[in-house]
Amino acid sequence: MISTFVNIFKVPELRNKVLFTIMLLAIYRIGFHIPLPGIDQDAMQQMMGGSGSETPLQRATNYLTMFTGGSLSQSSLFALGIMPYISASIIFQLLTTVVPSLEKLVKEGTAGRKKIQEYTRYATVGLCLIQSAFIVIWLKNSGFIYREILFDNQLMFSFMSIMAMTAGTMFLMWLGEQIDEYGIGNGISLIIMAGILARFPWAIGQLVQLYREGATTEPVLILLVVAFVAVVAASIIITQGQRRIPVQHARMTRGQKVYGGQRQYLPLRVNQGGVIPIIFAVTLMQLPSVLFSQLMKFWPDSGILAVLQDAFGPSAFTYNFIYIALIYFFAFFWTTVQFQPKEIANNLRDNGAFIPGLRPGRRTAEYLEKVVTRITYAGAGFLALIAVVPTVIMLLLDVDYGIASFLGGTGLLIVVSVSLDLVQRIETNLMMRNYSGFMDSGKIKG
Repeated sequence: MISTFVNIFKVPELRNKVLFTIMLLAIYRIGFHIPLPGIDQDAMQQMMGGSGSETPLQRATNYLTMFTGGSLSQSSLFALGIMPYISASIIFQLLTTVVPSLEKLVKEGTAGRKKIQEYTRYATVGLCLIQSAFIVIWLKNSGFIYREILFDNQLMFSFMSIMAMTAGTMFLMWLGEQIDEYGIGNGISLIIMAGILARFPWAIGQLVQLYREGATTEPVLILLVVAFVAVVAASIIITQGQRRIPVQHARMTRGQKVYGGQRQYLPLRVNQGGVIPIIFAVTLMQLPSVLFSQLMKFWPDSGILAVLQDAFGPSAFTYNFIYIALIYFFAFFWTTVQFQPKEIANNLRDNGAFIPGLRPGRRTAEYLEKVVTRITYAGAGFLALIAVVPTVIMLLLDVDYGIASFLGGTGLLIVVSVSLDLVQRIETNLMMRNYSGFMDSGKIKG
C-alpha cells in the first residue's frame, strides 16, 4: 500500500489532481472558521455546545452540520453548508421523472443536463436566501446579535448576513464543481466527508478525556474499537455488494462474420439509495423534538408535551421505530425514482440483449422489479441497523450520543462510501498507466 501511495505522486497528472483537491478542501476548512460579523460567537457556542444533556436543538444542529459541511453552531460564512445545493439537486432529480419538459431535457444528453444544472444553480440561490433569512431571524430571537447592531443597523445586518451566507454556499458549490473538473473524486461528497472527518478528533479527544477522568473503562474502549471496525467492514461490504443479473447478447451474422453473443452482467447495487434515505429520515425525525421543546417554553406544565418530547428522544422506542420505518420508506421511494425497470428492459431489447430464460420486454421488467425490491429490502435493513448503532452504543456502553454518532452510524457510512469512490478513481488512473492499485489483484471487487 505504501508503494501505491508513492505511485500516486509518480504520475504528474494524478499528482496535480490530488494536490489540487487537497488545496480546495483546505480552503473550505479555512472558510469554515470565518464568522459572520456582528454576532456574539462566544454566547452562541456556549448555548449550542453547553454542558449537560444534549438538547433537541443542539442535536438537530449537529446532524445538519454533519450532513451539510456547514457550521450552524458558529454562524460562519459557510453556515448553510452545501445542503441547499443538495436539496435543489434532489428536487430536480425527482422532477425529471414527473415533468415531461425536464424528462425531455434529460434525454437530450449533455446539452440537456447542462440546462438542468443551470436550473439547479438558480434554485440553490433561492433556497439559500430563504434558509439564511430564517437563520437571521433565529439569531435575532436568540439574542446572539450585539445590541448596538440590532438597534442601529438591523436592516443592513440582515441584508449583509443573508448575502454572506448565500455567497458562502455558492462558493462551496463552485469548489465542488472545480474538484469534479480538475481534481479527483466527487467534489460535493468530499466537502461533506471533510466536514465529518474534521469532527472525528473531537470525538476521540472526548473519549480520552472520559477515560482519564474515570468515567469510562478499558473494556468499554475496546468494545468501541471493535464496534467501529465492525461497522466499517459492514459498510464496505454493503456498499460494494451487487446482485449481478446475467445478460446475453444476441448473435448477428454479417456476411461471413458473426458478431455479438457475449455474456455480460447487469450489476444492481444492494444499497441503491446510498445514504439518502438516512438523511431524509433523520432530517424529518429532528423536527418533532425541536418543535415540542420550543412549545414547552410556552406551556412548561403541559404533561402531553413532556410525554411527546420524551417519546422523540434518540433513545426512545417510538423514535427509533418511526426512524426505521422512514428509512425503509425512503429507501424504496428513492430506488423507485432512480431505477426504472421498464426503461432498462426496453434498452436491453433495443440493443439485442436479453436475460436468459426471460422474454424481452414486460417479463424482463417484472423480473428486474422483483429483484430490486428484494435487494432494496435487504439494503434498507442494513441502513436501519447502521442508523441505530449510535443509540445501541449509548445505551449499552453509557457513552455520550454525540461521541457514539461519530464512531458509528450515518457519518461513518458517508465517509466509507466517499472513500471507496475516491480509491476506485485513483486505482483507475493508476491502472491506465500500468501501475498496480491498492489491492494486489487490481480493482476492488464487489
